[in-house]
Amino acid sequence: MLLPNITFPLELLLNTIITQYMESAYCVTVLSDKPLSLPFTNSFIYLVPDEDNLVEQIFNVSEMGCSDYIVCMRDPQNFMTAFERVVHIGNVRRSDRKVIILPYNEEYNENSDENPPSLIFSMKGSEYLANMLMVVNHNSNNSDCKAFDLVTHQFVGPDDMSNLPIYLDRWDSCTQQFENDANLFPHDMTNLYGKTVKVACFTYKPYVLLDIDTAIEPLGRDGVEIRIVDEFCRWLNCTVELVREDVDQWGEIYKNESGGVGVIGSVVEDRAHLGITALYSWYEEYRVMDFSVAGVRTAITCIAPAPRLLSSWEMPLMPFTWYMWLAVVFTYFYASTGILTAQGCDSSSYPFLNAFGMMIGQSQYEGKPSWKIRSVTGWLLIAGLILSSAYGAGLASTFTVPRYEPSIDTVQDIVDRKMEWGATHDAWIFSLTLSSEPLVKELVKQFRIYSFDELKRKSFTRSMAYSIEKLPAGNFAIGEYVTQEAILDMMLMLEDFYFEQCVVMMRKSSPYTEKVSQLVGRLHQSGLLLAWETQVALKHLNYKVQVEVRLSRSKNDVGTTKALNLGNVMGIFIVYAIGLVVSIATFLGELYVHYHKQKKERLHVD
Repeated sequence: MLLPNITFPLELLLNTIITQYMESAYCVTVLSDKPLSLPFTNSFIYLVPDEDNLVEQIFNVSEMGCSDYIVCMRDPQNFMTAFERVVHIGNVRRSDRKVIILPYNEEYNENSDENPPSLIFSMKGSEYLANMLMVVNHNSNNSDCKAFDLVTHQFVGPDDMSNLPIYLDRWDSCTQQFENDANLFPHDMTNLYGKTVKVACFTYKPYVLLDIDTAIEPLGRDGVEIRIVDEFCRWLNCTVELVREDVDQWGEIYKNESGGVGVIGSVVEDRAHLGITALYSWYEEYRVMDFSVAGVRTAITCIAPAPRLLSSWEMPLMPFTWYMWLAVVFTYFYASTGILTAQGCDSSSYPFLNAFGMMIGQSQYEGKPSWKIRSVTGWLLIAGLILSSAYGAGLASTFTVPRYEPSIDTVQDIVDRKMEWGATHDAWIFSLTLSSEPLVKELVKQFRIYSFDELKRKSFTRSMAYSIEKLPAGNFAIGEYVTQEAILDMMLMLEDFYFEQCVVMMRKSSPYTEKVSQLVGRLHQSGLLLAWETQVALKHLNYKVQVEVRLSRSKNDVGTTKALNLGNVMGIFIVYAIGLVVSIATFLGELYVHYHKQKKERLHVD
């Protein structure tokens, strides 16, 4: 179908704007209550607005990628309201969307009290849309020529001026020229002229540190992600305003996605433009927000109670495993039963005591007339010799090399021991809650949330593990509730629970997304992120805690050679004491039985 020739002045102007500024657009959506003839060379969708289904109309074309708009409606405020809703519910994200709003009537009405630019630019959606252009009728003295003023909003600069209309240029239909040849989309996000950028965060070392002495940090703040934000505003000439979320910390999004609390909630509810402080690429948050490219790759693991030296009473049992002890006990009863059977079930020769004596290396003081008894005795003496030698060697090794309790090294270990692990917020398990693996589900069940003081108290009780982060430069993000004294009795786990990418969160289709991602990419290329992490760690983190965690797995490998003391052989004496008590009790019992037996015999004789 051939397009008709463009004859209307507004269409001539629109043709010029499209040619100069929208040739590279992937797809353009035209919403108009009246027919418009436009010479598009690329994809476009033409819609007749339906006030009742306007959100659905815009949503459908936006999901197709047609996210630049030309609007010619009687009430363009309805479009802005629907557009703002689509931004939040849609999946397509763009930082540089363009919106052109045309006058519904091409005739200038000097009696109208309405100021369309002021109405449109004062709406919430305009605050987060940099590329807006309004075409406004101009009162021209020449009736043969139409003139249009081209207006945009201030957007940059002080907050109280960002929604003010600013005049850009004027176009005349007779000359088909612009008066000033101005850039109709001047806000390319290269200079924000001091515009306030609100950043939601809270103190969490080494990402964000607030309330620092100004003698140390002139701005009173520092941290890897704080430096990213400060560098961003230095680059784009903006002003950082912090939105403190010390109470709710990371926060959460309400189930109906209408808002939230904490850093995440501040971004969702537009209380802040940027959200930082170790925010990971969580799926639920991505559904309602924009993410920058990853800044810091972090691995999440735990510091768990370090294994202690085994108690001395356990040392006599350590040369053999439990299965070996079961085999020894089975051999003892089997051999005793064999001797008892060979003696014709005569218990007067104490077969069980003889078998026990042979197993601990005692020789027999008399020969046995039966070859059956001699063969059982011979094999039992050989087995006893082997067992005694093996046990002695194992016991010597136990005394020589310190033995520790089994350490907690893996996720399986922490689940098997039902060990609690936790922190002050459940953000640590956001990345795990959607997992279908039984092991991960059990790990999530064992996570606990406690207050700062309770976590600090529990750090001395060896009753739980504490989640920490391994950072790219070799440092650790550890909660302040783990003190230098408590860390001495903890050990870093070998296995990581998971790893994540730290991002900067923004509202969907935020005008800052592309620029923040560009900056983070440059910081990666230059290696500044690793350098900043090291600088912040050396300057603000507890160096002794960092070293203790880093060396926690090697500190038990270095021991001192010392002579045996009573504590080392306490277990042997415990076994000896138990034997004495049992033997004395048995001897006294035998005396008691013998005494009563003789007494009965005397009474019987009398």
